[in-house]
This record gives sequence, C-alpha cells and structure tokens, in this order.
Amino acid sequence: MATGVSVFDHLLTLLARHGGFDLTLEVAPGDPDEEVAAAGRALGGALVEALPEGARGHGSAVVPADEALAHVALEISGRPLVVSNVDLSAAHVGGLQGDVVARFLQELAEGGGLTVHVRLIDGKDTEHVLETIFKSLGVALAQAGRQRG
Repeated sequence: MATGVSVFDHLLTLLARHGGFDLTLEVAPGDPDEEVAAAGRALGGALVEALPEGARGHGSAVVPADEALAHVALEISGRPLVVSNVDLSAAHVGGLQGDVVARFLQELAEGGGLTVHVRLIDGKDTEHVLETIFKSLGVALAQAGRQRG
C-alpha cells in the first residue's frame, strides 16, 4: 500500500492487520488531506460491499499502542456519524497536518454508512494515539463482519 504519505500507509497497514483483511488502495496523488479523505470514502464503501449476508453489523474494540489506549465502537447503521473525544488538530505527524483521524473517520463513516464512536482513554504521544485508534478500528470492523450467532 502506498498512498504517498508514509505515516498514513503505516496506519492503514495496522488497520488491515488488526482487522484481518487484505487491503489494496490506490489514491490519486495530491494534497495529503485529500488523499486521506479519498482513502476513507473508498474504504468505507468497499467494506460495506464486502460484508457477508448475516453479518453482525457492529463491533467494539480496545487495543493498546504503548502508553496509548482507545476504544472504538461502530455500527453499520446507514446513518453516518462520528463521535469522538480525540482532538489532534494541532498535531503534525509524518507530514500530515491537522486532525487526520477526524477527517479519515468522517469519510469512512460517509462512505460506509457507519456510526463510529472513538474514546481516547489514555495517551500523550500522537503517533501512539493514532496507532491505538487504527488498531481498535480494525478489530471493530472485523467484529462487524462476523456472522451472527
């Protein structure tokens, strides 16, 4: 996976690994913020299309990344919404400025009709905060795709 934004590539790799799915993503090169948005939209749409008949449609996970810990809960509701207590608007990580998590999650929710709740439980290091969110998101998405029962 190569979006041209190495830190974002790393986060998407964590998402796929913890979600237990393969991810190939092609994003037109351009402004990093637009690349993140396009990736979120495309991934949201692809995930919903790939859901098997009888999938749970919801998931929840807490996965650590060093000192950081986040809880992500989601539902495929058809009502896109992101509720989060994470504010990384002043963060600058690997060339990304602004709150990459907020933009990615909003576009993911829109693309997939997801309601997503993110709670940062603990964490100061921005990179670790991003990692715990993407790891937890991957596990929650995997749970949403599992068969009921």
